[in-house]
Amino acid sequence: MISKKLAIDVLNEALATGADYAEIFYEDSNSYGVSIENGKVETSSSSSMCGAAIRLLKDNQCIYGYTNDLTKKGLLELARSLRASLHGERLITVTKLDMIRAKNRNPIVRSYNDVPRSEKIALIKEGTDYIASLKDPRLVRYIGSFGDNHRFIAVFNSKGKWFKRESEFGRLAFQVVAADQTGFETGFEGPGAQQDISYFHTVVNPVDCAKRAVRVALQNLGAKECPSGKMPVIIGNGWGGVLFHESCGHPLEASAVAKGLSCFAGKEGELIASPLVSAVDDSTMPQAWGSIDIDDEGNLGTKRQLIKNGKLTDFMIDDLNGRRMNREGNGACRRQNYRYIPTSRMSNTYIENGKSTPEEIIAATKLGLYTVGFNGGSVDPSTGEFNFGCSEAYIVRDGKICEPVKGATLIGKGFEILKNIDMVGNDLALGQGMCGASSGSIRTNVGQPTLRISECVVGGRGGELK
Repeated sequence: MISKKLAIDVLNEALATGADYAEIFYEDSNSYGVSIENGKVETSSSSSMCGAAIRLLKDNQCIYGYTNDLTKKGLLELARSLRASLHGERLITVTKLDMIRAKNRNPIVRSYNDVPRSEKIALIKEGTDYIASLKDPRLVRYIGSFGDNHRFIAVFNSKGKWFKRESEFGRLAFQVVAADQTGFETGFEGPGAQQDISYFHTVVNPVDCAKRAVRVALQNLGAKECPSGKMPVIIGNGWGGVLFHESCGHPLEASAVAKGLSCFAGKEGELIASPLVSAVDDSTMPQAWGSIDIDDEGNLGTKRQLIKNGKLTDFMIDDLNGRRMNREGNGACRRQNYRYIPTSRMSNTYIENGKSTPEEIIAATKLGLYTVGFNGGSVDPSTGEFNFGCSEAYIVRDGKICEPVKGATLIGKGFEILKNIDMVGNDLALGQGMCGASSGSIRTNVGQPTLRISECVVGGRGGELK
């Protein structure tokens, strides 16, 4: 840990050549993971990280560097090397540091560092033993894993403030590969939370997780190829929210908006979606996968209403990009670790509940596609153009879910899809994932209720939908 006295000395050294803001980011974290493959091969790994970074800002210029030499000499040398990029007179002198206090919505009850390895392995074996008991020759590979992470950070800045944050995460996952003479398919299920291991004993059922992974893999193995063309598409709740996250969430981050690289830049207050659509990014949800009490530059976590009844109402903003937008940061600044420059990122991002039931949405669809999961894709934030592969999908005929299909890809533009949403369900759920961008890979929740897109381009090799 860096003392306040040392932090003041380093900040003042960094500010000597005219930076208008300086920040020290300290991190001490450790991770552990264990996995079991095919019920026999057991592997485990652990890692730790400790270091600090210094960030200097002057107007819209950012200078950044990091080190794992946490001695006074090492930190002062880093400060001097960074300040050499600026040429001017001192603007700020730091004389004291007052603590910023945030409500602890993510308390650590029982640290994963104190949980024996055997307890974590027992959770995995509940699921892998179930898969082994099926004795299905098509299940050629299955991996169960459990990973946890403990992270402590402290930030000191030239506003005369400092704060600390401690967090822990756990995730249980099962990946299944099924194969026969026609090829192979995969299934995955991986719930996680910012909670201790009791969550995986009481809320999560390892056998149910393994069952879902097996079902998807075997179902896709025997499924027909998805038809192609324009059609209504129903997207299931929970993990289906990754489509909004990628195609609309990233263009609503200030890192794209401030530079004019977002299809939503300059459209605040405009109708960008169906009036049925309201969406938020909420980092204050207690113990949720993407929550933060305070962001990585000292702004308190908030609930940001991004879209309200179809109108664009806000963005996710960090302080640097906020300067370019003449806006204050709103608690959305995040980074993977001290080696990454922080920027605006999502936390728990979801479309809010509507008034329809999932059953009503399906019953109102005469012919279309119903998808409940995605397995990858890409998006261009500047245009909103995306394509996403579906991991689990079905044909809907005459208001009923019919045969499963594989190889479905959704293609379109995020702002067009938002306007084509014509039914929104009341069954909001969240799904846990890792989001990669310029500030590294961070934990985010995606989510939505079941909803219907009146028309979307679907790619597939199954010919015309009939």
